[in-house]
Amino acid sequence: MPRFLRRAVVAPAAVAIGLIAAAPAASSGPDVTNPHVIAHFDLAAGQTPENMVAERNGSVVVSFSAARQIAKVTRERRIRVLATLPAESRPRTPLVHDAVTLGLARAEDGTLYVNYATGTAKTGIWRIPASGGAPEQIAALPPDGVPNGLALDERRGVLYAADSVLGTVWRVPLAGGTPTAWAAGGALDGLPETADGVGANGIKVHKDAVWVTNSDRGTLLRIPVAADGSAGAAEERASGLPGVDDFVFPGHSDIVLAALITSNEVALVRPDGTRTTVLGVQDGLSNPTSLAVSGQDLFVASDAYFTQRDPNLLKARLRAHFARP
Repeated sequence: MPRFLRRAVVAPAAVAIGLIAAAPAASSGPDVTNPHVIAHFDLAAGQTPENMVAERNGSVVVSFSAARQIAKVTRERRIRVLATLPAESRPRTPLVHDAVTLGLARAEDGTLYVNYATGTAKTGIWRIPASGGAPEQIAALPPDGVPNGLALDERRGVLYAADSVLGTVWRVPLAGGTPTAWAAGGALDGLPETADGVGANGIKVHKDAVWVTNSDRGTLLRIPVAADGSAGAAEERASGLPGVDDFVFPGHSDIVLAALITSNEVALVRPDGTRTTVLGVQDGLSNPTSLAVSGQDLFVASDAYFTQRDPNLLKARLRAHFARP
């Protein structure tokens, strides 16, 4: 989540705890174990991790929003910059006022796609070749919006971008081209009474549906994808997730792990909407923004937007029943 969220009012601890509906603990042990920070980033250099994808070899690729960079954190915990998005001399990004890299997606062939918000014609989806090379803009999105989360559906050959300001999910051909407002308004909008108005945020494709979080409303939504590719009606699958940002499906079920940026927590959200806190500030979280899973390894990126302390990458272990190839 970009820096404008620094202005958000963080609920007191007691309120935040009350908003998280506790679920009974599993008798077979905790769902997440052995959390530890594996990389510390440089806040002064703009290394604020916004989104990420995990690779099979144990590396993680992250977007550093303030630095406009895409970087790889290797298994050996080295940080290597893969690409830097072109500078914008006069950024006019709504709410943010800076040029920022946000959502990130990776194709099977290693091609990376990233949302870039500038408030100018550079706003849109950019492609970074797997073989290296300069980033290339493949789709322009409205400069008065903030394209935040990004999801890839290779089977259908499309990308979905969640716009936090315009309350819209944009659909773009994987090869690039003209975006389509695939779903908009209603449950995707931010709340008008808030100062920030941050609506649709994290986004994932899962089981013939596009799932989206709404930060203002603290909700998780499921939007079915019809046979013709159009959007069905949005269904609310969970609520009471204050400051929810990105999320991940740790396995093949509808169980979700969600980053709650303002309360420094990762919540496990079950299909019936009940939820349990599985990671917190005591584990090293510093405003978590995104999550990624590789096998039984869970990665959580913290950007330190509110705390202004220790943006980092945390690694933990998932219970075996969550493991996915």
